[in-house]
Amino acid sequence: MQPMPTLQTGRLLLRGFTPDDLPAVRQIFGDETVNRFLPWLPVRTMKDARAFYAQRLVPAARPEGAYRFAVCLREQPVPIGYVTVSAEDSRDLGYGLLPEYWRRGIVTEAAAAVIGLLRQEGAAYVTATHDVENPRSGAVMRRLGMQYCYSYQEQWMPKNIPVTFRLYQLNFQTGVNIIYKKYWEQSIVHFVENDLV
Repeated sequence: MQPMPTLQTGRLLLRGFTPDDLPAVRQIFGDETVNRFLPWLPVRTMKDARAFYAQRLVPAARPEGAYRFAVCLREQPVPIGYVTVSAEDSRDLGYGLLPEYWRRGIVTEAAAAVIGLLRQEGAAYVTATHDVENPRSGAVMRRLGMQYCYSYQEQWMPKNIPVTFRLYQLNFQTGVNIIYKKYWEQSIVHFVENDLV
């Protein structure tokens, strides 16, 4: 297993999570606002935070090709958010940030650094999805240069609610127009919103 790389931007340090970050893990992944549109239930206790860290964030459990970055301000190395990339063929980009840091371009800056890493490594593309009820996440995707491809409905677990998602994608190879179709094919309800194209 390769160690998590460390990335720096003008304002940010992106690094792997450590056990010292457990209070921040509880804060970030326990915040109701941050987690409203995410596919897990909010972390409530330090015991929950330890379990969440062990299952999803610990570097040793990271699948080959996946990334789980803690997003920190350079002058304050305590995590305030995260950027992840799945190892699956979707290469799904995910992100979250504590509300007090919203509207500063921090998630866009952090995700752009991770996209730069994927491009450098020779990835063909990256995708990201957002709940239609969370259009600000889609705005981040567009600022990153991602293009809307299609929308689809899924029964989202463990919350067990129907959610309509929009899939965005960024292809790294010039002249190649790949569209990741797995969610389209798996969903009975799928469509293209023409006003978003």
